[in-house]
Formats: sequence, structure tokens, C-alpha cells
Amino acid sequence: MLLMAFCASTTFAQTTDSIARLDPTLKRTFNAMDQTNYQLAMRYNDPVAAKDALYQLMVRNPENMRYAELLQNLYFESGQYSSSALVALDILQVDDKNVASLEIAAYSLEQLGALDKALPHFERLYLLGGDNFSLYKSGFLQYTLKKYQEALNSVNMLTKNSKADEKIGFPTVDGKSQEINMKAAALNLKGMIYLDQGSKVEAKTAFEEAISLEPNFELAKDNLKKAI
Repeated sequence: MLLMAFCASTTFAQTTDSIARLDPTLKRTFNAMDQTNYQLAMRYNDPVAAKDALYQLMVRNPENMRYAELLQNLYFESGQYSSSALVALDILQVDDKNVASLEIAAYSLEQLGALDKALPHFERLYLLGGDNFSLYKSGFLQYTLKKYQEALNSVNMLTKNSKADEKIGFPTVDGKSQEINMKAAALNLKGMIYLDQGSKVEAKTAFEEAISLEPNFELAKDNLKKAI
């Protein structure tokens, strides 16, 4: 079903080719009405009405990507990840450097389990902005997809370039979350990659380095037991 949806995806300009051009004055009037409807719907927490208003604005103004960006956000925030992914992918056909749409596409596809499709968007996010969290996500997905050499390259870049104030959350045994230094998180991931490949000595070293940076890092401690 997801594949069929992606294949059916088209750009906004293509879907509005057959829409007759409105008189400019009439167009401004309709736009003002739908913008007001959208603002009221958001004020009164009515996402369905807000989406309807945005669709009207998108059809009438296919050149204005702002309305599509608002729509992708609404879908993502409501957990409609298939729809948010499709809208984001359409935006990226027009503007492949749209960071907000890259983020929506990456996280939506990840939520849908389409990890191989999510990965290129996380990689591009890192290339565009140098965001280490996107690099960590890239490395983790590369590891999950068994692209071990690519994952090791990402991890090595992280251990070299991560900043002391960068943290990432990990679940704990009591159902809470602990904030872990990015370098320690990268070293833990490095150990997981080695462990997956059967290299227990290298894995053990990586886990021990992660724990030396974050002595209370529960996941790294659990992983270390597997490498002994």
C-alpha cells in the first residue's frame, strides 16, 4: 500500500495544471477567506478544517510551498505519517534543500518502517547542515540495514566532531530516559556494529570507551555483557 502511494505521488504544479486561472481580485478574496478559516481552525483545535483550508489554498496557489509545508506539519503532528511523507516528498521535488521537508520525510518514513527510504533524507540533512544528530540517525539506520562500513564511517565522524554539550536520549530499565553525550552514544553504536559482525574484542573496547565517558550509560553496560 505504501509503495502504491509513493508511486502515485505527483508535484503540486502537475495536479493543478487543469485548474483555470482565477481573476486576481477574486483569487485574493478566496485566499483571504481560506487563510482566515485556517487560522480559526487552528485556534479552535480543528485539524480537519485546517487541512481543508490548506488544500483550497494549495490548489489555488500551487507556486506557494508554504501551504504544503503547513499541511505536512499538521499530518506529522497528528501521526498521519504516510500523508506527511507524501506531502514532504512532493515539496522536495520542487525544493530539494527544504530542511523542514527533509526532516518530515526522514522521520515519517522511519515511523512507517521504510528505513531504506528514510536513510537518504537523514544523510542529506547532515550534508546540508552538519547536524550531528542527523549523522547519528544515519549511522544507526546504516547499522540496522547492515551497511556496516557506511555505519562505521558515520560513527568515526561523530566521535571526531561531536561537541561536549550534544546529548541524545536513551531508554532506561525503569521506563525513563537518560541523556547521553553524543560521543559516548557513537561509541556504543560502534560497539554494536562490531558485535553484529562478530568482532567481540573491538566491540568490548568501544563499549568500555562509551562507559568511561558516561559511567551510568545503561545500554552500553548491557551491550558490554554481550561482548564478554
